[in-house]
Amino acid sequence: MTLQIQFENGGAVEAAEGALPADLFDDAGVNPNRVIAAKIDGQIIELDRPIPHSGTLRYLPKCDGKKPCPPDSLHVLRHTAAHVMAQAVMRIFEDVEFAIGPTIEDGFYYDFDLEHRLSEDDFPAIEAEMRRIIEEDYPVVRREVSEREAWSILGEQRARFKRELLEGLTGERISFYTQDDFTDLCRGPHLPSTGHIGAFKLLSVAGAYWRGSETNPMLQRIYGTAFFTEKELKKYLNQLAEAKKRDHKKLGAKLDLFMFDASGPGFPFWKPKGERLYRAVEDLMYEKMAEYEYDMIRTPMILNEQLWRESGHWDHYRENMYFTEIDERSFAVKPMNCPGGTRVFSSGYYSYRDLPVRQGEFGLVHRHEKSGVLSGLFRVRNFQQDDAHIYCTPAQVVDEIRGCLTMVRDVYDRFGFDRYTFELSTRPNKSIGSDEQWAMGESALLEALEQQGIEYDLNPGEGAFYGPKIDVHIRDAIKRMWQCGTIQVDFSMPERFDLTYIDEHGDKVRPVMIHRAIYGSFERFLGIIIEHFAGRFPSWLAPVQAVVLPISSDKFGEYAGQVYRELKRAGVRVEVDGRNESLNKRIRDQQKQYVPYMLVVGEREQESGTVNVRRRDGKQAPELISVGEFARMLREESERRLLELTIGAPETEPAGVG
Repeated sequence: MTLQIQFENGGAVEAAEGALPADLFDDAGVNPNRVIAAKIDGQIIELDRPIPHSGTLRYLPKCDGKKPCPPDSLHVLRHTAAHVMAQAVMRIFEDVEFAIGPTIEDGFYYDFDLEHRLSEDDFPAIEAEMRRIIEEDYPVVRREVSEREAWSILGEQRARFKRELLEGLTGERISFYTQDDFTDLCRGPHLPSTGHIGAFKLLSVAGAYWRGSETNPMLQRIYGTAFFTEKELKKYLNQLAEAKKRDHKKLGAKLDLFMFDASGPGFPFWKPKGERLYRAVEDLMYEKMAEYEYDMIRTPMILNEQLWRESGHWDHYRENMYFTEIDERSFAVKPMNCPGGTRVFSSGYYSYRDLPVRQGEFGLVHRHEKSGVLSGLFRVRNFQQDDAHIYCTPAQVVDEIRGCLTMVRDVYDRFGFDRYTFELSTRPNKSIGSDEQWAMGESALLEALEQQGIEYDLNPGEGAFYGPKIDVHIRDAIKRMWQCGTIQVDFSMPERFDLTYIDEHGDKVRPVMIHRAIYGSFERFLGIIIEHFAGRFPSWLAPVQAVVLPISSDKFGEYAGQVYRELKRAGVRVEVDGRNESLNKRIRDQQKQYVPYMLVVGEREQESGTVNVRRRDGKQAPELISVGEFARMLREESERRLLELTIGAPETEPAGVG
């Protein structure tokens, strides 16, 4: 069999069956010293591993720290670093038994079962042994074996966890990776050798139940991270230190926004102040949905098994879903809003003149995440999505994608995200739909990006199985990148659910379906903006926009109550702090809560019906302001969704960020 291989630079070559990525360096114009793995469509493989099928072949670079490193390169690096860490632990602690060691968003971890109680005091010894393993530059060798051979290999080890994993691999290719005296059951991919790991750091240790179940043994988990250069590691560690100051979990507790409870692990509880923040973010999106002419819908949270079979989730996503029975029939709690949304569309009758139909839904979805990956608001088991689905004719696709791109940037600008990047992902090897459909979808996304003058990165073979997509990454205040928005062209749903409209010839035809999300997950996005603003929200987001501080509650408490009620009627999120504490202490306490405006009231203010405005940044209005005027100014600041505090800023001085 001959393989048809296309390269990222547009070149192509025919290769014999069994050809390795390393065999095609010259054809691809690749420097062997600057790559560490390859990717055929969506599958990463080692350089010495046979190319499994025809497709687009990319080479993953060995990063030099001069520009951002691709996630795929970091994934391969960190996967090998996890094995190096496990090998070091094995050499130091003789009784260790291994569980799993995957990569995560910013690093890796490995779970161990051993009698010794691991702590950060063990890190220097483990890191020293890791450095020796890296310096030795052991080749990382992949070996594919039969199921019988796999059982034989594991029979020679203390490997109850690996044997349990092997039981679930029936029918799959079984592979082991070896570096010197360490062998691990693993799918890969890995670096060519341990010496390619440039810099690493062990970060923390924690307990973790095997496979996330409290009925299973408790293991010990070491977290770490790795990069190709010391420069990248140092930058990340500095960023990590700053991120710890902004940790949304700590700020959530400090500012009384949300909580988690053992009664619902992985399910966030929003407290009154957090609900106000949530509503402010939600209100912005409601306004934008109306502005961009979307109709809002709402669909059930629980739908029957048949729907999820039709959508494909039953076959491809079932392990991430929750189930129940109603009237002795199987139902599932929705992990996505799309299938329910198609039911709403299919209930109507549309001609081509009615299209595009834009429908938005803020739907609460539930996904069965493993306990080991739960992380504050960033990874939860239930969350609300700002989903939207556009049903349009082929001729309308480009304009609709352009509208989505405009809306994405419009929304992100409101939060002060100063940079976002766009990534175009094309057809993977395993996909549905015709060549014509995929060509149309990819061409439409590309044309929309170019018409908007948007620079983008191409990610060949990384589209969804049902269609190509654009992913949007935003950069926060400490220069971390987050993937939030997505725009996807879908060929699957219209076909699966028999969606149609009447075209100009009177025929029933399929609409093109576009999925679009901007926040993605409300919960995750809220976690991002809590850290982006470090809790110092602009007034339009602040859970408490102003607090009234009577100099003396006995003398001016009644007037403080009048101010509170007037502002409340004007729609201000306001509180009164009349505690029996000094004024200075109460001001400091409110500054620690990052309340934008503090309204001090005493005799002068009571007599003139005014307030003395102090901002959380310490600036004070040069003159007293009437209660009504303050409400008007705050309303204007909020309606314009300004990122700066402007009330009380002297005219000769530009308003600073509060």
